[in-house]
Amino acid sequence: MKKNELQTQRSKPLTEIDREIFDYRERLARLGLDLVQGKVKNIREIRHLKKNIAQLLTLKKSKLAGNSVS
Repeated sequence: MKKNELQTQRSKPLTEIDREIFDYRERLARLGLDLVQGKVKNIREIRHLKKNIAQLLTLKKSKLAGNSVS
């Protein structure tokens, strides 16, 4: 996720962040199945999805704690 995308994520409410995490996890599951079947050409996308999920979870945790992440 690019820095400007992460900045826009910070202003979103927790429900939207949860929805995006859910969507990323669904997409990751589909890519995992496609990888096993040999349909995936760009395996780097899996790494990017995992990174995006981790960034969103960190953002969510900091919002719940009341801290601001910069």
